[in-house]
Amino acid sequence: MAKRTKKLLQIDETPATGEEGIRLNRYLSDSGACSRREADKLIEKGQVSVDGVPAELGMKVTEGQTVLLNGLPVKRENRLVFIALNKPRGIVCTTDRREKDNIIDFLKFDKRIYPIGRLDKDSEGLILLTNDGSIVNKILRAGNYHEKEYIVTIDKPITADFLKKMAEGVPILDTVTRPCNIKALDKYTFQIILTQGLNRQIRRMCEHLGYKVLTLKRIRIMNIQLGHLQIGGYRNVTEREIAGLTEAIKDSVNEVIIDEKYTENRPAPKNINTKKDINTKKDINTKKDINTKKGVSTKRDVNIKKDANTKRTFSHKENTAAKGKMRGSGRKK
Repeated sequence: MAKRTKKLLQIDETPATGEEGIRLNRYLSDSGACSRREADKLIEKGQVSVDGVPAELGMKVTEGQTVLLNGLPVKRENRLVFIALNKPRGIVCTTDRREKDNIIDFLKFDKRIYPIGRLDKDSEGLILLTNDGSIVNKILRAGNYHEKEYIVTIDKPITADFLKKMAEGVPILDTVTRPCNIKALDKYTFQIILTQGLNRQIRRMCEHLGYKVLTLKRIRIMNIQLGHLQIGGYRNVTEREIAGLTEAIKDSVNEVIIDEKYTENRPAPKNINTKKDINTKKDINTKKDINTKKGVSTKRDVNIKKDANTKRTFSHKENTAAKGKMRGSGRKK
């Protein structure tokens, strides 16, 4: 088993247990007991106490305080675990143990760690895992434009048109992918660098253009390279890589960033189309109502005309009969 990285990753953080302390849910998460979300649920259920007092959501703890989970002491893990894994195909990047091929059971690591992002089950290559949740969102947020590099093999010969369209952006998942760097390595293989991570992005981009991905391998995440790491093997992220990563994400944020230039080129969302459809339906209904009204009016007009014709016919008969009577009366006289 590889040694853990000795140097801690300090990224806009106060010391582990400074005067202000850290949130209890993070303390529990860093201890390896559970995730932050699970910690909040345990706190709500009254299963966590601090210095003998039931814990509350959002509270902070400082050094020297005693945290108990179900009556047992919990100690925060202050040592950073940060590893790079060459994920094999078939392994799922989830901590859910109900998934038989989950990445945690595959690694059998002795500390609680979780993957930074995902790599499709059918894909292989570099995936980072850590016990430090503070850096996860900074790496993952697409608004931070962090690069990820892939080698991809497809089922048909690569054309100049294919490379051009992939580079400019492809419409998938109700949006258009960001412009990216791409180059052909041979007749069927290309290298691509993305700054976003949509679900099955490369596969969907290729499918949209009529190609099928046969193999997909991630070889780089920001400044961390896969290198010659064997499939299924993992290593510590080096101190030099940590230094480079720290520099790269120092100005990154955890909040969602909206790229205005990017969103201006996006196609209309489905909900807008739906609204238009609804309006169209309303127009159709209005038209139907108008037609119906016209139909009623026409029917009434026909009835009136019929009634008028009937009246005129009846008057004619009546007049004829009256004239006959008058003529008869004249003959008798």
